[in-house]
Parts: sequence; structure tokens; C-alpha cells
Amino acid sequence: MTVEDYQSGQILLIDKPLHWTSFQVVNKLRWEIRQAFKIKKIKVGHAGTLDPLATGLLVLCTGKMTKQIDTFQAQIKEYTGTIVLGSTTPSFDLETNINETFPTAHITPELIKETTKQFIGDIEQFPPVFSAIKKEGKRLYEFARAGEEVEIKPRTINISEFEITNIDGFNINFRVVCSKGTYIRSLANDFGKALQSGAHLSALRRTKIGDFDVANAESIESFIKNLPSD
Repeated sequence: MTVEDYQSGQILLIDKPLHWTSFQVVNKLRWEIRQAFKIKKIKVGHAGTLDPLATGLLVLCTGKMTKQIDTFQAQIKEYTGTIVLGSTTPSFDLETNINETFPTAHITPELIKETTKQFIGDIEQFPPVFSAIKKEGKRLYEFARAGEEVEIKPRTINISEFEITNIDGFNINFRVVCSKGTYIRSLANDFGKALQSGAHLSALRRTKIGDFDVANAESIESFIKNLPSD
């Protein structure tokens, strides 16, 4: 593609690696495009954040296509991942250490699958306190890391599919199709409560945003390799 292509607007499908923030991916690709075409500025933005501990589909828009970001953000998303039963963490995932353990002897594969039905449709969900949502000008995770308590209001989200794909001891593999604003970490935590136990998220991968599929995404390294070089 030419510099004019990027400036007029492109949709880039990137497979975000583990431990990268979505912001870091945007900054990296913006810098690489500027260097490749020797330009001072280029608009690049992403259509939906992925946590650093999540991998998978990140939709990036360049140039004039950044005006479509809100449209892409609003689309239905699909995730796969692993929920670990019997223990919780403050962040609902592996960003923080296990803080509490719970009984699991009563949990059967049948109960696990039956419990997913409670989460289908419109449900109220509390975002994790370790999240980038802003309150009083600060990110929620800033309050959490400072040990400050803060009131979090629930949000109405929609889950159209919640499928258990494999059960391996305490590790529950799943696939979820959900609306914008859904926190899979919160779903994991709420799922543990619904099982009269506890749970946290140990792995997460975003596989789809609307019609965009991670199968058609490329790595950061592949994207850079295909840019013009001196």
C-alpha cells in the first residue's frame, strides 16, 4: 500500500500478542508507518481495547477511516478463553495474585453447563475495579492499585452465546459472543459465584469483531515486514 492509501483510510487486522497494551500496538504501528513513508503524522486508532493479558483481534483504523471506529466498537464480539474454578483474584484475572479459595467438590460438568444459561440475554454486570474506566477523572485501576475503594455502577450488557468447549479439572474452556462493554473477567468472577464457588480468568482471546475474524489478522512483525523499506 502507498502512503495515500493509509491517509485515505485503511482497516488493519492485528493479532495482538500477550502482554502488549492496545495503546502500545497503536503507537508501534503508527511509528512504523511514519518511518516507512517518511511522514510526520498519520492518524491511527483502535476499535476496542484488549487487556494486556488477552490476545487476539485488534481492529486498527488509519487516516480518514478512524471516523468509523465508533461503528466497529459497537459490533458484536466473540471470545474464547479459560476460567479457573475454586479461586479468585482482585483483578478477576492473572494480573493480581489469588486472594481467596473456595470449595469445588459440589461442581459437576452438568452444573457448569447448566449454569451458563443464567448468563444468556441482557444481564447486569459490574466492571472490574482493575479496569480503564474513568471515574472522577481517574482510571478505576488507579484507585484499585492505591487501595482506595470506589463505587462502581453496573452496566447492562448482552450475551447471546456462552458455550463450554472443554472441562479439564478446574480449567473450563469457553466461547462467548457478547455486546460492546462486556468484561469477560467479570463474567468469570460472576460465573464462579453462580456455581457457589469462586473463579477467575486465566486466558482470553478475542476471535471476532462483527464480520472481522482473527483468522484474517496478521502479527505486528508481519505488518512491519510488509511495509516499504529503504
